[in-house]
Parts: sequence; C-alpha cells; structure tokens
Amino acid sequence: MKKVTIIITCVILLFSGCTNNEKPADTNQTDTTKDSAAVTKKKTIVFFGNSLTAGYGLSPSQAFPAIIQKKIDSLGLPYQVVNAGVSGETSSGGKTRIDWILRQPVDIFVLELGANDGLRGIPLSATKKNLQAIIDKVKSKNAVTKLIFAGMEIPPNMGQTYTTEFRNIYTELATKNEMTLIPFILEGVGGEPTLNQQDGIHPTAEGHKIVAGNVWKQLEKLL
Repeated sequence: MKKVTIIITCVILLFSGCTNNEKPADTNQTDTTKDSAAVTKKKTIVFFGNSLTAGYGLSPSQAFPAIIQKKIDSLGLPYQVVNAGVSGETSSGGKTRIDWILRQPVDIFVLELGANDGLRGIPLSATKKNLQAIIDKVKSKNAVTKLIFAGMEIPPNMGQTYTTEFRNIYTELATKNEMTLIPFILEGVGGEPTLNQQDGIHPTAEGHKIVAGNVWKQLEKLL
C-alpha cells in the first residue's frame, strides 16, 4: 500500500513540475510576440489628390505614390503609403470625401488638389476656401499630423492674372498652415511631350519617376 502511495505521489510531483516549467515559456512567447508587433507597426502616409496621384492611364504600381513606397521600403523605413487619388477630383470633391479618408490614422498627409479647379476656371476664392477646409479637417483630426502641399501651375490660357494668383494659392496656404511645400510637383515634367501621355497633361511612367523625385525631396525631411 505504501508503494502505491509513493508512486502516486511521484506522478503528481512530476506532473506539477512539467506544468510549472511551461508557464514561463508561454509568458516569454507572449512578450516576444508583443515586441515583434511593436517593431512592425507602420505609420501612414496619405496622398490625397486627383488623377496625378491616382496614376491616370497607368497601372497603380507606376504612379508616383507607389514609387515612393518602393523607396521607403528600400530604406527600411516604417511607413505605409495610401494612394487616395481620384481622377477628375476638384477641391470641392476633396472636401466632400476627406472625412471618409480621415477614418484611418494619418501621420503624414500630402495634399495634391486644385489643378482641375484651375483648368475649369473655378473662382480662385472658392478653390482656396475648399483647400483650407480640407487642411482644417486634417488638423482637427490629429494636430500632430505632418502636412505637405503639392504646388501646381496651370497654362496661361485663363489669363496671366488668374494663372499667377492660382500659383500663389499654394504658397499662401502653405505659409499660413506651416505646411511643407513642394513648389511645383510637375517640375521637369510639365510641358515635356516625351514625359506626358497623348493628352499632354498626364505624365507617363517615366514622368511619374521624376514626379516621385520632386515629392521625395520634401517628404524625406519628415521621415
């Protein structure tokens, strides 16, 4: 009888010993998983614009936001790019959909709108008001979001006064809101036949590479 009791006691102790050894292992595994998740968590860069951002006439991978993502990945930076470009978008349309975009966390917001307003001859006061409204909503959602403004220019067919005042909108709003300004996002591309599609407006794949370079000059300062 004593032998049976001793055997049972040994079994119980052996089982208890195994159970105790397993607990620290589980805890360490959980801690490792948490640490790994913290390391891989990425910040978000939103490109909010029109057909230029959307990559009109090209595959999404050829648009400048995708090129920026490749650059970021090659440098091992913890950022994820969101292409929120819509072809044909005006400043008014952007103001309408900005709330939906801001449902996700945004660490860097790149605003690329206004060109379609200028090409349609929309009153400059309305364009400026809409762009400011978009900026205000981004700031109110998260005061620490970094802002970049993509400057744009339009052909002089609307008159020199309109053309000049249109260009000045970007400088004025960037200064007022302490935004990083890309002076002219199409620098080196606008007006170059070989770097634009047949419509003479939308960049080719090669053109988008240059656009990406223009954006990167300012964006890299904030990463």
